[in-house]
Amino acid sequence: MVMNGESDLGPERLRRARIAIAAVFCVHGAVTGSFATRIPWIQDHTQIGAGALGLALAFPALGAALAMPLAGRVNHRLGARPALRVMLALWTLSLALPALAPNLTALCAALFVYGATSGMSDVAMNALGVETENRLGRSIMSSLHGMWSGGALLGSAAGTVAAHAGGGAQLHHLLAALALTAAGLVAVQGVLDLRSGADEPVPPHFARPPASVLLIGLIGFCAVFAEGASLDWSAVYLRDVLDADAGLAAASTTAFALTMTLARLAGDRVVDRFGAVRTVRAGGALATAGGLLVVTARHPAAALVGFGLIGLGVAVVVPLAFAAAGRSGPAPAQAIAGVATITYTSGLIAPSAIGAVADATSLVVSFGLVTLLAFGLTVGASALRPRPAVGGTALADRDEPTGIRP
Repeated sequence: MVMNGESDLGPERLRRARIAIAAVFCVHGAVTGSFATRIPWIQDHTQIGAGALGLALAFPALGAALAMPLAGRVNHRLGARPALRVMLALWTLSLALPALAPNLTALCAALFVYGATSGMSDVAMNALGVETENRLGRSIMSSLHGMWSGGALLGSAAGTVAAHAGGGAQLHHLLAALALTAAGLVAVQGVLDLRSGADEPVPPHFARPPASVLLIGLIGFCAVFAEGASLDWSAVYLRDVLDADAGLAAASTTAFALTMTLARLAGDRVVDRFGAVRTVRAGGALATAGGLLVVTARHPAAALVGFGLIGLGVAVVVPLAFAAAGRSGPAPAQAIAGVATITYTSGLIAPSAIGAVADATSLVVSFGLVTLLAFGLTVGASALRPRPAVGGTALADRDEPTGIRP
């Protein structure tokens, strides 16, 4: 992509662009955190059970799957900054819709829009993050995802306060949507103004994952499934399984987001010291221990610690999976896109899958599945080991760090 009317790309301009795109990630995460803490309220408001809630939570996945391929084309036609401005505003405003739904049908429609705008803005901001990283000449994607987790933490903390105060989600989400839309519009003004070059082809609709990255994608799948399940169902789990009150139940989402944020901000130093394989293997062990604590908990405090350990264990897996995919073959962009397709699909289907299993059995069994997938990180971590580079030049034989640094 090329700059649009900006000739000054010196260190100061790039620093401001990095701060701006980090703020965008934070705003995006705050929407997710705000929504997740009020899922129990929305379930009660629409008077639906766990199975119906799981069905409703499949609609964000459907909306995102249909809309995400359009994001690249919108980006190509409008340019990175205008496209992000439009798509981020649609996403923040969509936060107000689910709480307004009076029944299951309306909730499914609202969540379809919620998912579509989430997916499109997610693609746009990650594309700009990568472009900013390229111009800086050093990795920033890990810290950007840390900022997303920080935003989710802020959003969930505000939701915890609102739930504890007994306020309805309708007013809470309306005010949050307006505030986050304003913050997003301000942040987007500082990102790089990039446009596609005249010779750049129109992006494809779907990046098929190469066979060489399927195992890497499965590692990302396990991590994101655990993340999505915990983020959307932890509050419901504490309320329905452990009889926690609304404020304490919402706090589980905050605990999860907090550990995710801290781990992502500190994760690069851990990877530099221990390498990708050992980091993911240890993270899988922590997440597995957290899952076991959740399913065996008899008190909400134990489950809170369990959800925190799950967040700590899975936090850095996806950035490491992307880095490993980029080294896996002669077409790194296609490999990374393929892994992204697998991992993001996992996050979108996890909430509905948990609901379906809970409806057939129980929420305890659902998080038994999460625990099993977390253990898969420990078993499959070697898939992230550096491989020989294209052209026959071998990468280091030891478990090297990935080079992702904030």
